[in-house]
Amino acid sequence: MRKGMIRLSYRKLIDSTASRLWEQYVFEDTYKEFYLQAQQFDQSGKYTTFQEMIKHIPKADQMHYLVSTAAVGYIRQLQERIPDVTNVFGKPCISFKNFRFEMVQSHIRDKKQHQVAIQFYSEPLIWIDTVDKQLLLAPGDQLEALQMGEEVETDLVSMIPHLSISFFKIL
Repeated sequence: MRKGMIRLSYRKLIDSTASRLWEQYVFEDTYKEFYLQAQQFDQSGKYTTFQEMIKHIPKADQMHYLVSTAAVGYIRQLQERIPDVTNVFGKPCISFKNFRFEMVQSHIRDKKQHQVAIQFYSEPLIWIDTVDKQLLLAPGDQLEALQMGEEVETDLVSMIPHLSISFFKIL
């Protein structure tokens, strides 16, 4: 396959099994926000799950955005680096500017059922080659230098679960 300009997307799932401190904070704070929003949207207490609320309460899908506000500060702590996606040295190396928060599921009486997803979208990257199931990448702003035959900074990144090439353009 001919290589080119790509963008990666990574879907980070966070639930009660979160082991990293950052994930635990996101889990706890988004659950608290969900619990508060659920009380606002369903003041009668008729529904216990996020899915029931989405199905029966008009505008309950706004909870994706409303609950996301509890995660934004933690996402900023990532310093625009996609979590879990590292180079061969274990260093986070892929930048992001955009993300999308999603409530996957939750339950007002059972916190263990709470699960959220954050989809991170990388900045443009130059896909130079694939080496042993790893992508050889350079930041998109180095395209001109690469085309001029100059030396460019690169990273080798493994394709891990939930990481995908979401945009491709032949150069």
